[in-house]
Amino acid sequence: MTSLPAATDILTACGLDAATLRAGDLPVYSPIDGTEIARVKTTPLADIPAMRARAQAAFQAWRQVPAPRRGELVRLLGEELRAAKDTLGALVTLEAGKITSEGLGEVQEMIDICDFAVGLSRQLYGLTIASERPGHVMRETWHPVGPCAVITAFNFPVAVWSWNTALALVCGDPVIWKPSDKTPLTALACQVIFRRALARFGDDAPEGLLQLVIGGAEQGEALVSAPDIPLVSATGSTRMGRIVGPEVARRFGRSILELGGNNAMIVAPSADIEMAVRAIVFSAVGTCGQRCTSLRRLIVHEDIADDLVARLKAAYATLPVGDPRAPGTLVGPLIDIAARARMAAALEKAREQGGTVHGGAPVDAVAGGAYVTPALVEMPGQTDVVRDETFAPILYVMRYRELDEALALQNGVPQGLSSCIFTLNLREAERFLQVSDCGIANVNIGPSGAEIGGAFGGEKETGGGRESGSDAWKGYMRRATNTVNYSDALPLAQGVKFDI
Repeated sequence: MTSLPAATDILTACGLDAATLRAGDLPVYSPIDGTEIARVKTTPLADIPAMRARAQAAFQAWRQVPAPRRGELVRLLGEELRAAKDTLGALVTLEAGKITSEGLGEVQEMIDICDFAVGLSRQLYGLTIASERPGHVMRETWHPVGPCAVITAFNFPVAVWSWNTALALVCGDPVIWKPSDKTPLTALACQVIFRRALARFGDDAPEGLLQLVIGGAEQGEALVSAPDIPLVSATGSTRMGRIVGPEVARRFGRSILELGGNNAMIVAPSADIEMAVRAIVFSAVGTCGQRCTSLRRLIVHEDIADDLVARLKAAYATLPVGDPRAPGTLVGPLIDIAARARMAAALEKAREQGGTVHGGAPVDAVAGGAYVTPALVEMPGQTDVVRDETFAPILYVMRYRELDEALALQNGVPQGLSSCIFTLNLREAERFLQVSDCGIANVNIGPSGAEIGGAFGGEKETGGGRESGSDAWKGYMRRATNTVNYSDALPLAQGVKFDI
């Protein structure tokens, strides 16, 4: 079924049996060479109501389990992920096309969020509130919200699921996961790993804590529109978010949306140029430009722009593009041929809008794969093609004179996930942190990602949401304010009398 010599061994090591890999109607292709590596079964729409019912039943039982005990399941999941790191990371490379270090790094993020959530299971704190009434006390309490649907994208096929699931589980919520139809195998492997943790956990874990829905838009819609799924966490394009957000809101559900980034970096005259170059290259070409936090827009002071562009062109010319499993490869493939076509179309639009394109050509690295050289595009301004994010290694370069001009360019796109500035000027750094409208704002570090301790997200176009660290756990719970009268009387409003 595949010409990739390691594919069968990787799938077997991940616990995926031949029947699972050949019994279905959904073909799965490796972006490494475009070959089919499996055919998995899509979830029939008729099965989803029963899955929702199982999740509801699991919720009623799981919410009664003490939160620190729920954290023990996540601790065991972290242990199982540590044991499976190499095999799961290799499967991420095989199915999503990430280079080996990035596949392993994604699994490490899963391990880290498990560690975070275990501690969180003992810290689901509420506030004590001073009451204006004698003999009364008020307090804030937090309760699990219910079954959560987690819809993930191909570019981070396992990490984003773990960000949501680790928090949801310690909060008391079961999860129904719909992965991208381009990357179902990593989801199936994660389900195997989760079952191993369950087997070690004990009898107080109900059936239906984690269920998997395989398929495309129809399966996703069945979850998004379900009235008994109070929370939908969806990662993907802004086009997808415009569908999911209103549909969940229509039924008064809650959504956490992590969508487009179109992230920018401002490089000021005082910047450490060597540090900036390293950060730019890593942020712009890593994962072949297919991160939601990839650097898309470079806003450079005109006094240093020529020098910086020359350095970047030289760095881009040395980037090894090829098979992501090969040692030394830094840029693997795009997810498919259609993605390469979209990149080519965007570069043509950039030329039409006055841009000068360096790179961006197809590469015959591995037959059947969609390989390209990363593109550096000097633009006369922030034109339509710059404002419309393309999920590919395209970096648009624009020039500025005054900092306020650069900040306006930074904020002048509808997306707003991550941003950064390179400067050694304290005033510029603090001004940027006050003005950037993105969920992530960094100084002297690129836009790619956030450590697990910080909440991730905050995409501005849709109102978005936050997931992973910080107080993102509150998105998976509902808040209640409780008032307790411990006095022997009920104070009445002034002037009001009742005959009792």
